[in-house]
Amino acid sequence: MHVRGNITLRTIFGSGKQAKAIKIRYLVVNAPNSYNIVIGRPSFNRLGALLSTKFLVMKYPLDDGGVGTIKGDQNVARECYLASLKLRRKEAPRKESRGDSVNMMDLDPREEYQQERLEPTETLKEVAIRPHLHQSTKIGTSVAPSEEKGLIELLRKNLDLFAWAPSDMPGIDPNIACHHLNVNPTVKPVIQRKRKMGEERRKVVDEEVKRLQEARFISEIKYPTWLANTNLVKKASGKWRMCVDYTDLNMAFPKDPYPLPSIDRLIDSASGFRTLSFMEAYSGYNQIRMDPLDAPKTAFMTNNKNYHYEVMSFGLRNAGATFHKSMESMFSAQIGRNLEVYIDDLVVKTPKNATHTTDLDEIFQQVRKFNMRLNPAKCTFGV
Repeated sequence: MHVRGNITLRTIFGSGKQAKAIKIRYLVVNAPNSYNIVIGRPSFNRLGALLSTKFLVMKYPLDDGGVGTIKGDQNVARECYLASLKLRRKEAPRKESRGDSVNMMDLDPREEYQQERLEPTETLKEVAIRPHLHQSTKIGTSVAPSEEKGLIELLRKNLDLFAWAPSDMPGIDPNIACHHLNVNPTVKPVIQRKRKMGEERRKVVDEEVKRLQEARFISEIKYPTWLANTNLVKKASGKWRMCVDYTDLNMAFPKDPYPLPSIDRLIDSASGFRTLSFMEAYSGYNQIRMDPLDAPKTAFMTNNKNYHYEVMSFGLRNAGATFHKSMESMFSAQIGRNLEVYIDDLVVKTPKNATHTTDLDEIFQQVRKFNMRLNPAKCTFGV
């Protein structure tokens, strides 16, 4: 919530013969709410009002000696309450919070536009691109047999561009992308007080920390100046996602206003093409390294030790902007021509008079050039 200023307005209570006007000084804030105005006790005292919240009735003295009455509506009150709940759910990924909730800022900007991942309507089939059967990806069934053969050969030729585990990711070239925090030097570092956590959640945190260590995403840190708590959030699949409460750290540096592309424009620009391929970066944010000077500021506490991220973490302010800037830098010559990008999603598009494998090969060369890796489980080729 950001305070924009204050304003004094002449406010009329009631209507007709029961109307009474007084001047009220309002505080103007930028915050989602189902109400346009919230009036507090100072204004009610100036009005001389008596309120009954049980019966939704307010009475106040009129200038002519009479009594004015305003009655509320139970149905309208209920609708406003439900609207406020919807606003809170909608704003939950971006709000700054403490306690059991978590600051999910920039966790996944795509969630603002869709609740579940979109999938092609065409029937798909699994294709093994490595000797092991579980190492496969999906392709469309409507491509011609000759083109399907060339597509599979191209995928197998570029096996090294797919990651099946975090250890398969070398990391995007730091010269192209490196996440800086730009913390205000006058802000005092915050070490959060450790919060209690149940046994079940502790085990989940221990498992996640072990996985992050094996992937070399985190390192142990001693004597941290910034230190945050870990929080667990239930995903749609029912599994836990470990997040770090970077509320204090995120407030210490400004938000990057770098604009994300318009979803509607991307859809329009991808329509009318003969063949499409949908790709997604593997653990996208984690492919970008943290600036070595800023990495210690991402420290978080666990059951036994303190760690900090070596790679860009979910929940850090400006993570989405940093990733999208890196994608636009890597694919500047392809975006708009045979590629569309939104955060870590890529759509390769081929018109009717061209060969899809040619466009895919060009994109794969850029992926290899900058050491990015793709998630085969979330890729679909030739639809």
